[in-house]
Amino acid sequence: MVLERPAPSARRSALRSRTIRTLRELPPRRPEPPAPEDSAVRWDRVDIDRYEVTVHGSTVGFIDVAGAVFVVLAGTRYARAVEVLQTLDFATAVARIAPHDPPAP
Repeated sequence: MVLERPAPSARRSALRSRTIRTLRELPPRRPEPPAPEDSAVRWDRVDIDRYEVTVHGSTVGFIDVAGAVFVVLAGTRYARAVEVLQTLDFATAVARIAPHDPPAP
């Protein structure tokens, strides 16, 4: 018995071509520069694809890098943090976790 492989449909090939083109248009991701020394809101790279965001030394959330997308997680512990936003802009991600500088404790 000989089984023949079905030819790929033109529609599926066109979709794949558009997807690849769209992925190439996304901005490349490089590690973000550190926060200014005098800033109350700081972020530190804690893994190859993760940042920890702190306000006045207290952890307020995390930012995971998934391809070109920044996934924002709010919470003091990564294992219990809750996803609150996905964005292509790092500044927007930080602002979502720490929208303003609260007074120092």
